[in-house]
Amino acid sequence: MNEIKLTLESVDPAQFWGTNNEHYELIKNAFPKLKLVARGTGLKVLGDDKELVIFEDKFNQLVAHLEEFRSLTPSDVESTLGFSKSANAHEVPAAEKFHAATGEVIVYGNSGLLIRARTANQRRMVDSIVKNDILFAIGPAGTGKTYTAVALAVRALKNKEVKRIILTRPAVEAGENLGFLPGDLKEKVDPYLRPLYDALDDMIPAEKLKLYLENRTIEIAPLAFMRGRTLDNCFVILDEAQNSTDLQLKMFLTRMGPTAKFIVTGDVTQIDLPKKQMSGLFNALRILGEIPGIEIIYLTGDDVVRHKLVKRILKAYGDIQ
Repeated sequence: MNEIKLTLESVDPAQFWGTNNEHYELIKNAFPKLKLVARGTGLKVLGDDKELVIFEDKFNQLVAHLEEFRSLTPSDVESTLGFSKSANAHEVPAAEKFHAATGEVIVYGNSGLLIRARTANQRRMVDSIVKNDILFAIGPAGTGKTYTAVALAVRALKNKEVKRIILTRPAVEAGENLGFLPGDLKEKVDPYLRPLYDALDDMIPAEKLKLYLENRTIEIAPLAFMRGRTLDNCFVILDEAQNSTDLQLKMFLTRMGPTAKFIVTGDVTQIDLPKKQMSGLFNALRILGEIPGIEIIYLTGDDVVRHKLVKRILKAYGDIQ
C-alpha cells in the first residue's frame, strides 16, 4: 500500500469538504479502495498506485473548480468524479467515466467558461458526431444533451467545418393558441426556443451572436419552418424531438444535405403532444438504430448535471432508476 499527501492551502477546507462533510463522503464513496485521512489543510491518501493517480487528478480538478468559481456544490463533485453510485442497464465503465471527466474542452465560452463533456455519455456524444452524421441523444431532463449538442455545433462553426447552425424545436406548447399570443410570429414562438438561446448565450459573445442571428449564420426556428428545405453545409439540431409526430420527424431527417450533421435530442418521459397523438421519436428509435452513420445514445440519471435534487426528483417520478 502506497501513500500520497495533498494540501488545500489555496482553498477553504470547509468549503472544499462541504456542509457536514458531504463532499468528503461523496469522494470517499467514489474511491472505496482508498483510505482517506483529512487533517486541517492536509489530506493523506493510502492505496494502490493506479487508484492514487486517478484520485490525485480528480482532487486537483475539484480544487481548480473551487479556485476558479469560488464555489463547489455536491453536483459539481459528482460530475467531476464521474462515478456511478448504482449499476443499471446503461452502466458505463469507470475508466470511460474517468476519461469523460478529464476530456478536452468542446468550446471556449464567454468569460473564460470552459465547456466540456461532464459525463461519460456526453463524452460519447462528442466522439459519436465525429464518426456519424446523425446522432440521437435521448435522456431525461438535466442530462446536458441539448447543451452538449449546441456546444458541438458552435465548435463546428468556429472551426469552419460548417457555414451555418440551425436549431429547431416543435412549438407544441403553442399549438392552436399561437394566434392568441401578442406580437408577430417570431415573438410568438421565441419563448419555446428560449433554451436554445440560453445555451448560445454561454458560448458566443453577445454582439457576435446578434450578428450571426441577423445574417442567418445561426438560425433558430420552429420545426414547421424546415419543410421543403435542403439543409446542407450546416450543423442542425432538433431539440425536444419527443414532441414531433412521425411525419414531422421523417420530414426533418430527410432535409439533410450531403455535408450536414444532424443531432436529435429528446426526452421520452416528457411528451406534450395531445393524448391521441403518438410521438414520432419512438418509431425513429425503433427503425433507424441499425443504419450505418446513425447512432443512438441513451443518457441516464448518472448524466444529470443540474442541482443534486433534480436527480432525486426524476427518481421519485420514476424517470430514472
